[in-house]
Amino acid sequence: MRQRNPTPTPRHAQVSAAIAEVRAVYADLETRPVERDCQRRTGCCHFKLTGEVPSLTHAEALLMLKAWRASGRKNIPEPADGACPMFDAKTAACRIYEARPFGCRTHFCAAAGGPYARREVLDLIRRLEVTSERLGVRDPRPLGAALDRASDGHL
Repeated sequence: MRQRNPTPTPRHAQVSAAIAEVRAVYADLETRPVERDCQRRTGCCHFKLTGEVPSLTHAEALLMLKAWRASGRKNIPEPADGACPMFDAKTAACRIYEARPFGCRTHFCAAAGGPYARREVLDLIRRLEVTSERLGVRDPRPLGAALDRASDGHL
């Protein structure tokens, strides 16, 4: 029987710190007095229909992947209808709502009122970028590509 190493590896500690920082950025975003009218209409979750896909940093993708796996799921589906892989058509809800990326939180699509003005959240975007840079990744990617990169052995 193989025993788990109780001492986290340096990489594990880096990933944990990155995930904690992403959560802190999301918490800071919640304190911003930016008015929006998102009522979880789910229109933004249908990428093929909107023509818009949120981009996210590597650290955000790691948080999403962790939330996905914590729910007992392993493989991320590729919906044939072009919806977000985190969208559950049966419940019309995000399967990992609390871990949804910054783009979803700042309403990248018009159905939820359009995007936040970049100047309103630029400091938070930069924090997310720096967090991923500390993990050795510089570029935000579209959701699917970001999740693919994150699942390549980084958790």
